[in-house]
Amino acid sequence: MSYLETIQELLEAKEGEHVQFKEAKRRFDSGEAAKCCCALANNGGGKLVFGITDKRPRMVVGSEAFDQPERTRMGLIEKLKINVDFQIFNYEGKRVLVFDVKSRPIGLPVQYDGVAWIYEGDTLKPMPEDMRRSIYEETGGDFSGIICAGATVEDLDDTAIENFRGKWIEKSSKKQLAALSKEQLLHDCGAITDDGVTYAALILFGKTKAIIKYLPQTEIIFEYRSSEASGPANQREEFRIGFFACYDRIWELINLRNDKQHYQEGFFVFDIATFNERVVREAILNAVSHRNYQLGGSIFVRQFRDRLLVESPGGFPHCITLDNILDRQLPRNRRIAEILSLCGMVERSGQGMNLMFELSIQEAKPLPDFTGTDDFFVSVTLNGLIIDKAMLSVINRISETCAEMLSTEDFLAIDALYHERTLNEKMQSRLNRLVEMGIVEHIGRKKYVLARSLYAATGKSGVHTRHVGLDRDTNKELLLKHIRKNNEVGTPFKELQQVLPGLDRNQIRVLMRELRADGKVFSKGTTSAARWYVNE
Repeated sequence: MSYLETIQELLEAKEGEHVQFKEAKRRFDSGEAAKCCCALANNGGGKLVFGITDKRPRMVVGSEAFDQPERTRMGLIEKLKINVDFQIFNYEGKRVLVFDVKSRPIGLPVQYDGVAWIYEGDTLKPMPEDMRRSIYEETGGDFSGIICAGATVEDLDDTAIENFRGKWIEKSSKKQLAALSKEQLLHDCGAITDDGVTYAALILFGKTKAIIKYLPQTEIIFEYRSSEASGPANQREEFRIGFFACYDRIWELINLRNDKQHYQEGFFVFDIATFNERVVREAILNAVSHRNYQLGGSIFVRQFRDRLLVESPGGFPHCITLDNILDRQLPRNRRIAEILSLCGMVERSGQGMNLMFELSIQEAKPLPDFTGTDDFFVSVTLNGLIIDKAMLSVINRISETCAEMLSTEDFLAIDALYHERTLNEKMQSRLNRLVEMGIVEHIGRKKYVLARSLYAATGKSGVHTRHVGLDRDTNKELLLKHIRKNNEVGTPFKELQQVLPGLDRNQIRVLMRELRADGKVFSKGTTSAARWYVNE
Protein backbone atom coordinates (compact mmCIF):
# COMPACT_ATOMS: atom_id res chain seq x y z
CA MET A 1 0.00 0.00 0.00
CA SER A 2 1.35 3.44 -0.99
CA TYR A 3 1.48 6.27 1.51
CA LEU A 4 -1.33 8.05 -0.38
CA GLU A 5 -3.55 4.98 0.00
CA THR A 6 -2.68 4.88 3.69
CA ILE A 7 -3.62 8.55 4.18
CA GLN A 8 -6.89 8.01 2.30
CA GLU A 9 -7.68 4.97 4.45
CA LEU A 10 -7.06 7.01 7.61
CA LEU A 11 -9.29 9.85 6.41
CA GLU A 12 -12.12 7.37 5.92
CA ALA A 13 -11.55 5.43 9.18
CA LYS A 14 -14.03 5.55 12.02
CA GLU A 15 -12.64 6.95 15.25
CA GLY A 16 -13.14 4.68 18.21
CA GLU A 17 -11.56 1.75 19.97
CA HIS A 18 -8.91 1.07 17.31
CA VAL A 19 -8.16 4.48 15.76
CA GLN A 20 -7.70 7.80 17.54
CA PHE A 21 -7.09 11.16 15.83
CA LYS A 22 -5.31 14.14 17.39
CA GLU A 23 -4.80 17.42 15.56
CA ALA A 24 -1.80 18.36 17.72
CA LYS A 25 -0.67 21.10 15.34
CA ARG A 26 2.10 22.11 17.73
CA ARG A 27 2.49 19.81 20.74
CA PHE A 28 0.82 16.95 22.58
CA ASP A 29 1.24 15.78 26.16
CA SER A 30 3.41 12.65 26.32
CA GLY A 31 1.48 11.27 29.31
CA GLU A 32 -1.82 11.63 27.46
CA ALA A 33 -0.28 9.90 24.43
CA ALA A 34 0.85 7.01 26.65
CA LYS A 35 -2.65 6.76 28.10
CA CYS A 36 -4.16 6.62 24.60
CA CYS A 37 -1.70 3.92 23.49
CA CYS A 38 -2.40 1.96 26.68
CA ALA A 39 -6.13 1.95 25.87
CA LEU A 40 -5.56 1.02 22.21
CA ALA A 41 -3.42 -1.94 23.30
CA ASN A 42 -6.09 -3.14 25.73
CA ASN A 43 -8.67 -2.86 22.95
CA GLY A 44 -6.71 -5.20 20.71
CA GLY A 45 -4.29 -2.73 19.13
CA GLY A 46 -4.75 0.26 16.87
CA LYS A 47 -3.38 3.55 15.57
CA LEU A 48 -2.81 6.90 17.26
CA VAL A 49 -2.77 9.52 14.49
CA PHE A 50 -1.37 13.05 14.81
CA GLY A 51 -2.03 15.72 12.19
CA ILE A 52 -5.56 14.72 11.08
CA THR A 53 -8.73 16.23 12.50
CA ASP A 54 -11.04 14.02 14.52
CA LYS A 55 -14.20 15.67 13.17
CA ARG A 56 -15.71 14.73 9.82
CA PRO A 57 -15.01 15.57 7.10
CA ARG A 58 -11.49 14.81 8.21
CA MET A 59 -8.67 17.02 7.02
CA VAL A 60 -4.93 16.73 7.07
CA VAL A 61 -3.72 19.72 9.11
CA GLY A 62 -0.19 18.53 9.92
CA SER A 63 1.44 18.12 13.32
CA GLU A 64 4.74 19.15 14.89
CA ALA A 65 4.18 16.91 17.93
CA PHE A 66 6.94 14.52 18.93
CA ASP A 67 9.68 15.75 16.59
CA GLN A 68 11.85 12.83 17.74
CA PRO A 69 9.38 9.98 17.18
CA GLU A 70 11.90 7.19 17.79
CA ARG A 71 12.64 8.59 21.25
CA THR A 72 8.87 8.80 21.86
CA ARG A 73 8.41 5.24 20.64
CA MET A 74 11.09 3.95 22.99
CA GLY A 75 9.51 5.89 25.87
CA LEU A 76 6.12 4.31 25.12
CA ILE A 77 7.66 0.85 24.99
CA GLU A 78 9.40 1.42 28.32
CA LYS A 79 6.26 2.77 30.01
CA LEU A 80 3.72 0.35 28.58
CA LYS A 81 5.76 -2.82 27.92
CA ILE A 82 4.21 -3.37 24.49
CA ASN A 83 5.29 -3.22 20.86
CA VAL A 84 4.91 0.22 19.27
CA ASP A 85 5.96 1.24 15.76
CA PHE A 86 5.51 4.52 13.88
CA GLN A 87 5.29 5.97 10.40
CA ILE A 88 5.71 9.54 9.18
CA PHE A 89 3.90 10.77 6.07
CA ASN A 90 4.39 14.03 4.19
CA TYR A 91 1.03 14.85 2.66
CA GLU A 92 1.05 18.01 0.59
CA GLY A 93 3.78 19.43 2.79
CA LYS A 94 1.99 18.50 6.03
CA ARG A 95 3.44 16.02 8.51
CA VAL A 96 1.29 13.11 9.67
CA LEU A 97 2.64 10.94 12.48
CA VAL A 98 1.06 7.53 13.13
CA PHE A 99 1.91 5.33 16.09
CA ASP A 100 0.97 1.71 15.42
CA VAL A 101 0.16 0.08 18.78
CA LYS A 102 0.16 -3.70 19.07
CA SER A 103 -2.37 -5.64 21.10
CA ARG A 104 -1.76 -6.38 24.77
CA PRO A 105 -0.20 -9.73 25.67
CA ILE A 106 -2.57 -12.65 26.14
CA GLY A 107 -3.46 -12.85 29.80
CA LEU A 108 -2.01 -9.48 30.77
CA PRO A 109 -3.65 -6.00 30.70
CA VAL A 110 -1.44 -3.04 29.81
CA GLN A 111 -1.14 -0.34 32.46
CA TYR A 112 0.01 3.25 32.52
CA ASP A 113 0.84 4.71 35.92
CA GLY A 114 -0.89 1.77 37.57
CA VAL A 115 -4.14 2.13 35.60
CA ALA A 116 -5.29 -0.18 32.81
CA TRP A 117 -7.04 2.17 30.35
CA ILE A 118 -9.55 1.21 27.64
CA TYR A 119 -11.64 2.96 25.01
CA GLU A 120 -15.39 2.59 25.17
CA GLY A 121 -16.32 4.00 21.80
CA ASP A 122 -14.05 7.04 21.71
CA THR A 123 -14.22 7.62 25.50
CA LEU A 124 -11.11 6.90 27.57
CA LYS A 125 -11.84 5.13 30.88
CA PRO A 126 -10.23 2.77 33.42
CA MET A 127 -10.71 -0.93 32.73
CA PRO A 128 -13.54 -2.47 34.79
CA GLU A 129 -12.44 -5.06 37.33
CA ASP A 130 -14.45 -7.88 35.72
CA MET A 131 -12.66 -7.26 32.41
CA ARG A 132 -9.31 -7.34 34.18
CA ARG A 133 -10.15 -10.68 35.84
CA SER A 134 -11.26 -12.20 32.56
CA ILE A 135 -7.96 -11.19 30.95
CA TYR A 136 -5.95 -12.85 33.71
CA GLU A 137 -7.94 -16.02 33.15
CA GLU A 138 -7.20 -16.21 29.40
CA THR A 139 -4.24 -18.56 29.79
CA GLY A 140 -5.31 -20.42 32.91
CA GLY A 141 -3.53 -20.00 36.20
CA ASP A 142 -0.21 -18.25 36.72
CA PHE A 143 2.02 -20.64 38.61
CA SER A 144 4.40 -17.89 39.70
CA GLY A 145 1.50 -16.07 41.37
CA ILE A 146 0.44 -19.08 43.46
CA ILE A 147 1.14 -18.96 47.21
CA CYS A 148 3.86 -21.41 48.30
CA ALA A 149 2.43 -23.17 51.35
CA GLY A 150 4.77 -22.97 54.32
CA ALA A 151 7.16 -20.36 52.89
CA THR A 152 7.72 -17.12 54.85
CA VAL A 153 9.55 -13.84 54.28
CA GLU A 154 12.45 -15.33 56.26
CA ASP A 155 12.96 -17.73 53.35
CA LEU A 156 13.94 -14.81 51.11
CA ASP A 157 17.51 -13.58 50.62
CA ASP A 158 18.26 -10.02 51.77
CA THR A 159 20.95 -9.49 49.12
CA ALA A 160 18.55 -10.43 46.34
CA ILE A 161 15.86 -8.14 47.79
CA GLU A 162 18.23 -5.18 48.03
CA ASN A 163 19.50 -5.76 44.49
CA PHE A 164 15.89 -5.57 43.34
CA ARG A 165 15.22 -2.46 45.45
CA GLY A 166 18.18 -0.66 43.89
CA LYS A 167 17.11 -1.52 40.36
CA TRP A 168 13.51 -0.48 41.05
CA ILE A 169 14.60 2.90 42.44
CA GLU A 170 16.89 3.45 39.47
CA LYS A 171 14.16 2.54 36.99
CA SER A 172 11.30 4.48 38.61
CA SER A 173 13.20 7.35 40.29
CA LYS A 174 10.96 6.70 43.33
CA LYS A 175 13.43 7.43 46.12
CA GLN A 176 10.75 6.71 48.73
CA LEU A 177 11.21 3.00 47.98
CA ALA A 178 14.48 3.16 49.93
CA ALA A 179 12.57 3.78 53.19
CA LEU A 180 10.15 0.86 52.79
CA SER A 181 10.51 -2.18 54.99
CA LYS A 182 11.45 -5.42 53.28
CA GLU A 183 7.92 -6.73 53.78
CA GLN A 184 6.28 -3.63 52.35
CA LEU A 185 8.60 -3.58 49.35
CA LEU A 186 7.80 -7.19 48.54
CA HIS A 187 4.09 -6.58 49.04
CA ASP A 188 4.10 -3.52 46.78
CA CYS A 189 5.75 -5.41 43.91
CA GLY A 190 3.41 -8.40 44.28
CA ALA A 191 6.03 -10.91 45.43
CA ILE A 192 4.07 -11.49 48.63
CA THR A 193 0.39 -10.99 49.39
CA ASP A 194 -1.78 -11.02 52.50
CA ASP A 195 -2.08 -14.77 51.91
CA GLY A 196 1.63 -15.51 51.90
CA VAL A 197 4.79 -15.82 49.77
CA THR A 198 4.34 -16.50 46.05
CA TYR A 199 6.45 -18.88 43.99
CA ALA A 200 7.64 -15.78 42.09
CA ALA A 201 9.19 -14.54 45.34
CA LEU A 202 11.05 -17.85 45.79
CA ILE A 203 12.28 -17.86 42.19
CA LEU A 204 13.50 -14.27 42.30
CA PHE A 205 14.53 -13.82 45.97
CA GLY A 206 14.65 -17.27 47.59
CA LYS A 207 17.43 -18.53 49.86
CA THR A 208 19.15 -21.72 48.78
CA LYS A 209 17.63 -23.80 51.60
CA ALA A 210 14.12 -22.57 50.81
CA ILE A 211 14.48 -23.29 47.08
CA ILE A 212 15.77 -26.81 47.78
CA LYS A 213 12.82 -27.38 50.09
CA TYR A 214 9.96 -25.87 48.07
CA LEU A 215 11.04 -25.65 44.41
CA PRO A 216 14.32 -27.52 43.75
CA GLN A 217 13.99 -27.24 39.96
CA THR A 218 14.63 -23.49 40.31
CA GLU A 219 18.22 -23.81 39.24
CA ILE A 220 20.46 -22.21 36.63
CA ILE A 221 23.54 -24.18 35.59
CA PHE A 222 26.41 -22.43 33.82
CA GLU A 223 28.97 -24.41 31.83
CA TYR A 224 31.96 -23.37 29.78
CA ARG A 225 33.27 -25.80 27.20
CA SER A 226 36.36 -25.08 25.15
CA SER A 227 35.42 -27.73 22.57
CA GLU A 228 32.47 -29.77 21.34
CA ALA A 229 33.91 -32.91 22.94
CA SER A 230 31.71 -34.75 25.42
CA GLY A 231 32.74 -35.15 29.02
CA PRO A 232 33.05 -32.76 31.96
CA ALA A 233 32.85 -29.03 31.26
CA ASN A 234 35.97 -26.87 31.71
CA GLN A 235 33.99 -24.83 34.23
CA ARG A 236 30.62 -25.43 35.84
CA GLU A 237 28.69 -23.43 38.44
CA GLU A 238 25.24 -24.20 39.80
CA PHE A 239 22.96 -21.44 41.05
CA ARG A 240 20.13 -22.56 43.30
CA ILE A 241 19.33 -19.16 44.75
CA GLY A 242 17.00 -16.27 43.94
CA PHE A 243 17.59 -14.85 40.45
CA PHE A 244 18.33 -11.36 41.75
CA ALA A 245 21.25 -12.81 43.71
CA CYS A 246 22.95 -14.52 40.74
CA TYR A 247 21.93 -12.61 37.62
CA ASP A 248 25.04 -10.43 37.42
CA ARG A 249 27.36 -13.30 38.40
CA ILE A 250 26.23 -15.37 35.41
CA TRP A 251 27.10 -12.53 33.03
CA GLU A 252 30.48 -12.08 34.77
CA LEU A 253 31.30 -15.74 34.08
CA ILE A 254 30.37 -15.37 30.41
CA ASN A 255 32.29 -12.13 30.04
CA LEU A 256 35.51 -13.72 31.37
CA ARG A 257 35.90 -15.42 27.99
CA ASN A 258 34.21 -12.84 25.81
CA ASP A 259 36.72 -12.25 23.01
CA LYS A 260 36.78 -9.08 20.90
CA GLN A 261 36.51 -9.11 17.13
CA HIS A 262 38.21 -6.30 15.25
CA TYR A 263 36.47 -4.38 12.49
CA GLN A 264 38.01 -1.51 10.54
CA GLU A 265 36.07 1.29 8.86
CA GLY A 266 38.49 3.62 7.09
CA PHE A 267 41.07 4.75 9.66
CA PHE A 268 38.93 3.66 12.62
CA VAL A 269 39.12 0.25 14.28
CA PHE A 270 36.17 -1.01 16.31
CA ASP A 271 35.99 -3.89 18.75
CA ILE A 272 32.83 -5.98 18.77
CA ALA A 273 32.34 -8.46 21.60
CA THR A 274 31.61 -12.04 20.60
CA PHE A 275 28.73 -12.06 23.07
CA ASN A 276 26.61 -8.91 23.21
CA GLU A 277 25.67 -8.27 26.84
CA ARG A 278 22.13 -7.08 26.13
CA VAL A 279 21.39 -10.07 23.88
CA VAL A 280 22.77 -12.58 26.40
CA ARG A 281 20.94 -11.03 29.34
CA GLU A 282 17.69 -10.97 27.37
CA ALA A 283 18.04 -14.65 26.49
CA ILE A 284 18.56 -15.56 30.16
CA LEU A 285 15.68 -13.32 31.27
CA ASN A 286 13.40 -15.03 28.76
CA ALA A 287 14.40 -18.42 30.14
CA VAL A 288 13.62 -17.39 33.74
CA SER A 289 10.36 -15.62 32.82
CA HIS A 290 8.95 -18.26 30.50
CA ARG A 291 10.17 -21.68 31.69
CA ASN A 292 7.65 -24.15 33.05
CA TYR A 293 8.44 -24.40 36.77
CA GLN A 294 6.04 -27.31 37.17
CA LEU A 295 8.41 -29.47 35.15
CA GLY A 296 11.64 -30.89 36.47
CA GLY A 297 14.96 -29.88 34.97
CA SER A 298 17.22 -26.84 35.16
CA ILE A 299 17.94 -23.83 33.00
CA PHE A 300 21.28 -24.41 31.24
CA VAL A 301 23.59 -21.66 30.00
CA ARG A 302 26.34 -23.35 27.96
CA GLN A 303 29.13 -21.18 26.64
CA PHE A 304 31.49 -22.26 23.87
CA ARG A 305 34.23 -20.18 22.28
CA ASP A 306 31.98 -18.61 19.65
CA ARG A 307 28.42 -19.47 20.63
CA LEU A 308 26.12 -19.51 23.65
CA LEU A 309 23.29 -21.98 24.20
CA VAL A 310 20.41 -21.26 26.60
CA GLU A 311 17.99 -24.11 27.34
CA SER A 312 14.90 -24.01 29.56
CA PRO A 313 12.25 -26.64 30.43
CA GLY A 314 8.85 -26.33 28.76
CA GLY A 315 8.19 -25.47 25.14
CA PHE A 316 6.98 -22.12 23.86
CA PRO A 317 3.98 -20.68 25.76
CA HIS A 318 0.54 -21.36 24.33
CA CYS A 319 -0.04 -19.72 20.89
CA ILE A 320 3.64 -18.77 20.47
CA THR A 321 5.48 -20.22 17.46
CA LEU A 322 8.65 -19.45 15.53
CA ASP A 323 6.48 -17.66 12.96
CA ASN A 324 4.94 -15.20 15.42
CA ILE A 325 7.61 -15.01 18.13
CA LEU A 326 8.43 -11.40 17.19
CA ASP A 327 4.81 -10.28 17.16
CA ARG A 328 3.03 -11.99 20.04
CA GLN A 329 3.59 -11.83 23.76
CA LEU A 330 2.49 -14.39 26.30
CA PRO A 331 4.33 -14.44 29.64
CA ARG A 332 4.01 -17.93 31.06
CA ASN A 333 4.83 -16.57 34.53
CA ARG A 334 3.00 -13.25 34.71
CA ARG A 335 3.93 -12.40 38.28
CA ILE A 336 7.63 -12.85 37.51
CA ALA A 337 7.31 -10.77 34.33
CA GLU A 338 5.58 -7.94 36.20
CA ILE A 339 8.25 -7.82 38.92
CA LEU A 340 11.06 -7.84 36.36
CA SER A 341 9.42 -5.03 34.39
CA LEU A 342 9.11 -2.86 37.52
CA CYS A 343 12.86 -2.67 37.85
CA GLY A 344 13.66 -2.39 34.18
CA MET A 345 15.29 -5.78 33.80
CA VAL A 346 12.73 -6.59 31.18
CA GLU A 347 13.69 -3.27 29.64
CA ARG A 348 11.71 -3.61 26.45
CA SER A 349 9.06 -6.05 27.52
CA GLY A 350 7.29 -7.42 24.51
CA GLN A 351 10.31 -6.49 22.43
CA GLY A 352 12.96 -8.59 24.13
CA MET A 353 13.09 -11.02 21.24
CA ASN A 354 12.98 -8.13 18.75
CA LEU A 355 15.99 -6.63 20.49
CA MET A 356 17.93 -9.88 20.18
CA PHE A 357 17.26 -10.04 16.43
CA GLU A 358 17.98 -6.36 15.80
CA LEU A 359 21.32 -6.38 17.63
CA SER A 360 22.39 -9.58 15.89
CA ILE A 361 21.76 -7.97 12.50
CA GLN A 362 23.47 -4.73 13.52
CA GLU A 363 26.58 -6.70 14.51
CA ALA A 364 26.45 -8.80 11.31
CA LYS A 365 25.99 -12.01 13.29
CA PRO A 366 23.63 -14.92 12.58
CA LEU A 367 20.09 -14.55 13.89
CA PRO A 368 19.16 -16.32 17.15
CA ASP A 369 18.71 -19.99 16.31
CA PHE A 370 15.89 -22.01 17.91
CA THR A 371 16.93 -25.34 16.42
CA GLY A 372 16.27 -28.07 19.00
CA THR A 373 13.18 -26.40 20.48
CA ASP A 374 10.29 -28.81 21.02
CA ASP A 375 7.26 -29.25 23.27
CA PHE A 376 9.46 -29.91 26.29
CA PHE A 377 12.42 -27.53 25.94
CA VAL A 378 13.17 -24.12 24.44
CA SER A 379 16.65 -23.95 23.02
CA VAL A 380 18.18 -20.74 21.63
CA THR A 381 21.71 -20.50 20.24
CA LEU A 382 23.48 -17.14 20.01
CA ASN A 383 26.25 -17.36 17.42
CA GLY A 384 28.83 -14.75 18.29
CA LEU A 385 31.09 -14.62 15.22
CA ILE A 386 30.69 -11.84 12.67
CA ILE A 387 29.76 -13.65 9.46
CA ASP A 388 30.36 -10.77 7.05
CA LYS A 389 32.29 -7.68 8.09
CA ALA A 390 31.11 -5.91 4.95
CA MET A 391 27.60 -6.07 6.41
CA LEU A 392 28.84 -3.88 9.26
CA SER A 393 29.66 -1.19 6.71
CA VAL A 394 26.09 -1.38 5.42
CA ILE A 395 24.67 -1.02 8.93
CA ASN A 396 27.05 1.85 9.72
CA ARG A 397 25.91 3.74 6.62
CA ILE A 398 22.27 3.25 7.56
CA SER A 399 22.97 4.20 11.18
CA GLU A 400 24.43 7.54 10.11
CA THR A 401 21.03 8.69 8.88
CA CYS A 402 18.02 6.66 9.91
CA ALA A 403 18.76 3.60 12.09
CA GLU A 404 16.52 4.95 14.84
CA MET A 405 13.56 5.02 12.45
CA LEU A 406 13.82 1.33 11.59
CA SER A 407 11.69 -1.46 13.06
CA THR A 408 12.72 -5.07 13.57
CA GLU A 409 11.01 -6.04 10.31
CA ASP A 410 12.98 -3.30 8.51
CA PHE A 411 16.25 -4.76 9.78
CA LEU A 412 15.14 -8.27 8.85
CA ALA A 413 14.27 -7.10 5.32
CA ILE A 414 17.67 -5.38 4.94
CA ASP A 415 19.42 -8.50 6.22
CA ALA A 416 17.50 -10.76 3.83
CA LEU A 417 18.20 -8.51 0.82
CA TYR A 418 21.90 -8.31 1.64
CA HIS A 419 22.22 -12.09 1.98
CA GLU A 420 19.93 -12.68 -1.03
CA ARG A 421 17.34 -14.61 0.98
CA THR A 422 13.61 -14.78 0.30
CA LEU A 423 11.60 -12.13 2.10
CA ASN A 424 8.45 -13.16 3.93
CA GLU A 425 5.20 -11.20 3.70
CA LYS A 426 5.96 -8.97 6.71
CA MET A 427 9.38 -8.03 5.33
CA GLN A 428 7.87 -7.30 1.91
CA SER A 429 5.36 -4.93 3.50
CA ARG A 430 8.27 -2.72 4.64
CA LEU A 431 9.93 -2.38 1.22
CA ASN A 432 8.07 0.70 -0.01
CA ARG A 433 9.02 2.55 3.18
CA LEU A 434 12.66 1.49 2.78
CA VAL A 435 12.59 2.70 -0.83
CA GLU A 436 11.31 6.12 0.33
CA MET A 437 14.16 6.24 2.86
CA GLY A 438 16.75 5.56 0.15
CA ILE A 439 17.89 2.26 1.68
CA VAL A 440 16.36 0.03 -1.01
CA GLU A 441 15.86 0.38 -4.78
CA HIS A 442 12.89 -0.97 -6.75
CA ILE A 443 14.43 -2.50 -9.88
CA GLY A 444 11.54 -4.40 -11.41
CA ARG A 445 8.29 -6.22 -10.83
CA LYS A 446 8.40 -7.31 -7.20
CA LYS A 447 12.18 -7.04 -7.33
CA TYR A 448 14.20 -4.98 -4.88
CA VAL A 449 17.87 -4.50 -4.07
CA LEU A 450 19.84 -2.50 -1.52
CA ALA A 451 20.82 0.96 -2.68
CA ARG A 452 23.96 1.30 -4.76
CA SER A 453 25.58 3.53 -2.09
CA LEU A 454 25.28 0.72 0.49
CA TYR A 455 26.90 -1.83 -1.81
CA ALA A 456 29.64 0.72 -2.55
CA ALA A 457 30.32 0.99 1.18
CA THR A 458 30.96 -2.76 1.28
CA GLY A 459 33.17 -2.80 -1.78
CA LYS A 460 30.52 -4.87 -3.55
CA SER A 461 29.30 -2.47 -6.23
CA GLY A 462 29.46 -5.37 -8.67
CA VAL A 463 26.70 -7.17 -6.78
CA HIS A 464 24.40 -4.18 -7.27
CA THR A 465 25.31 -4.04 -10.96
CA ARG A 466 24.59 -7.77 -11.29
CA HIS A 467 21.13 -7.40 -9.72
CA VAL A 468 20.19 -4.23 -11.55
CA GLY A 469 21.95 -5.00 -14.81
CA LEU A 470 20.36 -8.37 -15.31
CA ASP A 471 16.88 -7.00 -14.87
CA ARG A 472 17.66 -3.86 -16.85
CA ASP A 473 18.90 -5.83 -19.84
CA THR A 474 15.93 -8.16 -19.66
CA ASN A 475 13.50 -5.25 -19.51
CA LYS A 476 15.19 -3.54 -22.47
CA GLU A 477 14.88 -6.69 -24.56
CA LEU A 478 11.17 -6.96 -23.72
CA LEU A 479 10.63 -3.34 -24.78
CA LEU A 480 12.58 -3.85 -28.01
CA LYS A 481 10.65 -7.02 -28.81
CA HIS A 482 7.31 -5.24 -28.43
CA ILE A 483 8.38 -2.17 -30.41
CA ARG A 484 9.76 -4.37 -33.22
CA LYS A 485 6.42 -6.17 -33.60
CA ASN A 486 4.65 -2.83 -34.10
CA ASN A 487 7.35 -1.09 -36.06
CA GLU A 488 5.13 -0.20 -38.99
CA VAL A 489 2.70 1.88 -36.92
CA GLY A 490 4.92 2.68 -33.96
CA THR A 491 4.33 2.07 -30.24
CA PRO A 492 2.82 4.66 -27.89
CA PHE A 493 4.35 5.06 -24.46
CA LYS A 494 1.26 3.75 -22.66
CA GLU A 495 1.81 0.36 -24.34
CA LEU A 496 5.34 0.26 -23.00
CA GLN A 497 3.86 0.60 -19.52
CA GLN A 498 1.71 -2.46 -20.26
CA VAL A 499 4.84 -4.44 -21.20
CA LEU A 500 6.49 -3.68 -17.84
CA PRO A 501 3.64 -3.05 -15.36
CA GLY A 502 6.00 -3.49 -12.41
CA LEU A 503 7.88 -0.31 -13.36
CA ASP A 504 6.65 3.24 -13.01
CA ARG A 505 6.69 5.85 -15.81
CA ASN A 506 10.05 7.32 -14.79
CA GLN A 507 11.76 3.92 -14.72
CA ILE A 508 10.52 3.14 -18.22
CA ARG A 509 11.60 6.58 -19.47
CA VAL A 510 15.14 5.87 -18.20
CA LEU A 511 15.24 2.57 -20.11
CA MET A 512 13.98 4.24 -23.30
CA ARG A 513 16.57 7.00 -23.01
CA GLU A 514 19.29 4.35 -22.72
CA LEU A 515 17.95 2.45 -25.74
CA ARG A 516 17.87 5.69 -27.75
CA ALA A 517 21.41 6.61 -26.67
CA ASP A 518 22.52 3.17 -27.88
CA GLY A 519 20.95 3.92 -31.27
CA LYS A 520 18.44 1.09 -31.00
CA VAL A 521 15.22 3.14 -30.97
CA PHE A 522 13.90 6.54 -31.98
CA SER A 523 10.64 8.42 -31.50
CA LYS A 524 8.34 10.49 -33.72
CA GLY A 525 5.96 13.07 -32.34
CA THR A 526 5.83 14.76 -28.98
CA THR A 527 4.36 14.18 -25.54
CA SER A 528 1.49 11.69 -25.39
CA ALA A 529 1.28 11.45 -29.19
CA ALA A 530 4.87 10.24 -29.55
CA ARG A 531 5.45 6.79 -31.00
CA TRP A 532 8.55 4.62 -30.74
CA TYR A 533 10.32 2.71 -33.54
CA VAL A 534 13.26 0.34 -33.81
CA ASN A 535 16.29 1.33 -35.83
CA GLU A 536 16.56 -1.47 -38.38
